[in-house]
Amino acid sequence: MTSAAPAAPLAASAELPLLGFARQSVAIAEAEVRKLARDPTELLTRAVQPALWLIVFGEVFTRIRAIPTGDLSYLEFMAPGVLAQSVLFSAIFFGIAVIWERDLGIIHKLLVSPAYRGALVMGKAISAGLRGLTQAVIIYVLALILGIRLQFSPLSLIGVAAVVMLGSALFATFSLIVACIVKTRERFMGIGQVLTMPLFFASNAIYPLAIMPPWLRAVARVNPLTYVVDALRALMVQGGHSAFGIGVDVAVPVVAFAALLAVAARLYPGLVR
Repeated sequence: MTSAAPAAPLAASAELPLLGFARQSVAIAEAEVRKLARDPTELLTRAVQPALWLIVFGEVFTRIRAIPTGDLSYLEFMAPGVLAQSVLFSAIFFGIAVIWERDLGIIHKLLVSPAYRGALVMGKAISAGLRGLTQAVIIYVLALILGIRLQFSPLSLIGVAAVVMLGSALFATFSLIVACIVKTRERFMGIGQVLTMPLFFASNAIYPLAIMPPWLRAVARVNPLTYVVDALRALMVQGGHSAFGIGVDVAVPVVAFAALLAVAARLYPGLVR
């Protein structure tokens, strides 16, 4: 039933390629969002882990003041990192849904349509970004309850939403590439578990770059999650600032996403073989 929804929007037409690409991407994203709307329990379960990080880990380290965070309390420093972590953990397992779709025959139907392969991937990336926004709402509510000073100016909120969507799309596309390579749910779950913690801990999500050993700092500087966290810290929290500059924080994930999108579009048809 779910595979029939995007059929009409994916039909061939004489429209401009860019317009067709955008229309097809939106059609795929809409179908994905409808599936989430039918079963919103995933959103509630995803809220458990960030709540534990903020309420337990954050509160304890705020009291012992073991990590230097400048003018920010540790909870304020950590809240953007927990949001980025929530986005990462949600998006990195996005590929397993694609493997399920292959087993159900949905991907076969999409691949025989005249849709651009890149649009199929972009649509899934957009839907992952929308899921990321729900995580942001949950983190904002928890942060308000814990007394974290948040920024609520329109530009800040728009900036946070854009960075969250970008981060979600980036890691969901990376997850899709992994799914295309390993092709089985069991292998994917194992690799997903291996990838999430190194990406999280080799970033500035829960401690600043300045206190890292040089080798870990070098790894963190090539980790896209570091730049997502840095941007969120400047946009989300009162008194927060960006260590690299917002321009760099956005440019690095954009370039990484564009590269991963190109790779995923080439690998996506091979998922069914």
